[in-house]
Amino acid sequence: MEKKRIVIALGNTSLGKSFPEQKTAVKKAAAAIADLVEKKHQVVITHGNGPQVGMIHKAMTEFGHLHSDYTVAPMSICSAMSQGYIGYDLQNAIRTELLNRGIFKPVSTIITQVQVDTFDKAFSNPTKKIGRYMTEEEANEEKKKGHHIIFEEGRGYRRIISAPKPIKIYEIDAIQTLTDAGQIVIAGGGGGIPVLEQGTVLKGASAVIEKDYTSMKLADLLHADTLLFLTGVEKACLNFGQQDEKPLDLVTFTQAQGYMAEGHFSPNNMYPKVDAAATFAASGEGRESIITSLDRALDSMKGRTGTRFIA
Repeated sequence: MEKKRIVIALGNTSLGKSFPEQKTAVKKAAAAIADLVEKKHQVVITHGNGPQVGMIHKAMTEFGHLHSDYTVAPMSICSAMSQGYIGYDLQNAIRTELLNRGIFKPVSTIITQVQVDTFDKAFSNPTKKIGRYMTEEEANEEKKKGHHIIFEEGRGYRRIISAPKPIKIYEIDAIQTLTDAGQIVIAGGGGGIPVLEQGTVLKGASAVIEKDYTSMKLADLLHADTLLFLTGVEKACLNFGQQDEKPLDLVTFTQAQGYMAEGHFSPNNMYPKVDAAATFAASGEGRESIITSLDRALDSMKGRTGTRFIA
């Protein structure tokens, strides 16, 4: 199997939803990553932070309400906390798995800031759900603060925030240097900390960045061969969950554009993965993207499963 530089994008299902769940989940993720490292592939890892950043934001908000001498933490700080917390568990799990296989490779987590555009249309159209479900009373309190709230039948109210597109990864030089040195790097966690550039100052934005697009941006800047999305399904499908569900094996950029236009993919789940996968595959000669499940990562790199995207 040809040695490749791979950007691995871990979905939220690879990380669990609580402290104990994450401890267990990252061991499985570490085993899949170690399989690829063992085959001499060079890997860089990104990950989601959906449950974690919501949990941190809620905890910091509640703490701020209970203690008047503390302020509520903005989303950018909560995002930074989630990067450190997830990276800590993930890098230790990968290190342990590699050492158990007799492989020594340094593993580092880089707190990553990503520039977004002040005028991105996403700021006026929030879509990303964060935090726990709330009662109507709690939701009304959030609305008074100017936050956007949606209602889900049978479940309750949730806050939603903007998801602007990534423009620039500020720590890319550090990521590139460590990767070129043969180290394993975890970066761009949760899509990165969204920041607005104001002169020499980077100001945190009240938003979250879609992690799939940051993974694509990172793969492009690192001149990766493969962008590998590890999610909860073995293949992307047309008519997902229906009787005529059709798993996809090989998809061209043009085909992907058609499938997206026809509305085959969930806008907050599979759509950004397919969009990012197809765009990356079409962005340079020899590039490919794969969507598959965590436990089929190595098999997908051997061409045995997964949905493969080509130009």
